[in-house]
Amino acid sequence: MKERKIPMRTCVVTGEKCEKKDLLRIVRNKEGDVFVDETGKQNGRGAYLKKDIAVLQKAIKTKALNRKLECTIPEDVYMQIEKIITK
Repeated sequence: MKERKIPMRTCVVTGEKCEKKDLLRIVRNKEGDVFVDETGKQNGRGAYLKKDIAVLQKAIKTKALNRKLECTIPEDVYMQIEKIITK
């Protein structure tokens, strides 16, 4: 039996290639809404972030998600990401 291919994605903060399941996807849709996509299948422009508090802090400090998604990320989205990481 053939071995399944593991999807790899790049973290926007660290530039590290990781398995898709080890990353969080943040999406900006056509309406301009920004939200966390836990399924990884929502429509819109996506950016991947490693599930690590240090990486989240660096993303907030450097505004890496703002640049990648070409919009301002609301504070509640960062809070939601933090809750998911610390689960």
